[in-house]
Amino acid sequence: MELKKQNFIQIINSNRGIIRSLCKVYYGSNEDQKDAFQDIILQLWKSFDTFRGESEIGTWIYRVSLNTILTKIRRDNKSVVVEPIDTSHLYISKAQTDDNLELLSIIIGSLKDIDKAIVILYLEGYKNKEIAKILKMSPTNVATRFNRVKSQLKMKFNTKPYASKQS
Repeated sequence: MELKKQNFIQIINSNRGIIRSLCKVYYGSNEDQKDAFQDIILQLWKSFDTFRGESEIGTWIYRVSLNTILTKIRRDNKSVVVEPIDTSHLYISKAQTDDNLELLSIIIGSLKDIDKAIVILYLEGYKNKEIAKILKMSPTNVATRFNRVKSQLKMKFNTKPYASKQS
């Protein structure tokens, strides 16, 4: 039991980034993110014995994490709180130039769920084939969707009032 626990902790520590990224994209407040993170860890622990090694451990963690978040959202009978992109300029205009990461996070949060998932996985370093396997899509479909999403992100990121002011 102790070896299982140590192995689990090591795996979670190695994959903490993808779990936190998912929580951040699907939940706006830090408290909701922390709650979702804890729910995911609990679900991963409960299902740890069922991992058969047929996929990469990161793929399994992503699937369990995403399913846990979506189940939690449905269970709580509340929709994902994402600020409409057209009103976010009220906050963005207060931001400094180096807050582009926050702007990008807001824009990513406004994407469709599948597109969010593709972007998060790409940002975590997954390749199209791996993303396709995780999301049960074809690599061609992933590449096509990702190219469309990149275009959307560029357009939204560079559109006033969202574009950062350059001196």
